[in-house]
Amino acid sequence: MDLSKAADFLKHLETERVIAFLQEMNVGTLIHNPWFLGSMGAAALIALLMHWRLLLATILGITGFSWLLSYTLQQGTAIDGPASQTLLVFVGGGVALIMVIIYLLFIKTE
Repeated sequence: MDLSKAADFLKHLETERVIAFLQEMNVGTLIHNPWFLGSMGAAALIALLMHWRLLLATILGITGFSWLLSYTLQQGTAIDGPASQTLLVFVGGGVALIMVIIYLLFIKTE
């Protein structure tokens, strides 16, 4: 068994390469692309119908976090105080997203 191919593959997962790849993809604008949203919606619907909870949780987590991050960056990252609307939306959306993922992965049995 030759491990050099595995080592070559793992070199693609270095942090600098992953960050460069994400910057090339321009993830912030990806959430506004209707093709991306449509494909994520179709994949989530298929995962829901086939009872693939892990895939559904992954899709909802990635898409939801992308939207939440995009919304927060559009509103500005300046925090006026503890009652900043952007901060409340980010924290509330993050908590709701985590609760949905926990429900899908650990609570829902059927």
